[in-house]
Amino acid sequence: MTAINSWEALFRAQVTVLRQLNKEFPHGDLSFNEYDVLFNLSRHDGHKLRIRDLNRHLLLTQPSVSRLVDRLSTRGLVRKESDPGDGRGTFVFLTDEGYAIFRRVAVSHSASIAKHVGGALTVDELTQLRLLTDKLRTSVESDAV
Repeated sequence: MTAINSWEALFRAQVTVLRQLNKEFPHGDLSFNEYDVLFNLSRHDGHKLRIRDLNRHLLLTQPSVSRLVDRLSTRGLVRKESDPGDGRGTFVFLTDEGYAIFRRVAVSHSASIAKHVGGALTVDELTQLRLLTDKLRTSVESDAV
């Protein structure tokens, strides 16, 4: 029962905070999901990922990710290239324009995160939260292999 109660508490906290962050998100240049794509690309070497790897980082179905990447590509925020080592694979690259928009939006979004997550927990609690959620995530990932 402790595991169920802990899961429910984690899930409810995530939903509550995410709803607030979405309300405060600066929706002018990017949607929340578009930002998530650019955020994930910005965190990887060369600002690129194979589309199947990008899909693993997002809470969207593979067809939705493909459509989202196509829209971002049309806007010039990302570009797609075939994987030279595997013609079936596609790399998604963050463009300079995409990175500039991402950084501009990230300033405001980061302030909301700092306010609602950082404002509720101490530095030690934030560190513990990250360690615990990383441990939970890696445990599930290792079970899936």
